[in-house]
Amino acid sequence: MAHKLFIGGLAFSTSNDRLREVFAQAGAVQSAAVVTDRDTGQSRGFGFVEMATAEDAAEAVKKFNGKDLDGRTLKVEVANSTGAGGSRSGGGFGNRGGGGGRRW
Repeated sequence: MAHKLFIGGLAFSTSNDRLREVFAQAGAVQSAAVVTDRDTGQSRGFGFVEMATAEDAAEAVKKFNGKDLDGRTLKVEVANSTGAGGSRSGGGFGNRGGGGGRRW
């Protein structure tokens, strides 16, 4: 099972390949992805790296959290396991009325 890390503070110029190359210094990288804006394709300044083992992930956090990469200070931490968007509850109409029925 891969161990996913959140990587914040990325320079807009940092590529997937650069991210993979740097984090390989801490152990086996299974995937590395810089998150981009779907409309412009520009980096959003964060990404994710999946390390092969928990030990490799811990080493990456220790080695790179607070360190400089491409002129920016990285924030490296174990990613939340709730999936994209976090654990937001939502839906429903709250208490906004919205009955829309006829007035008699």
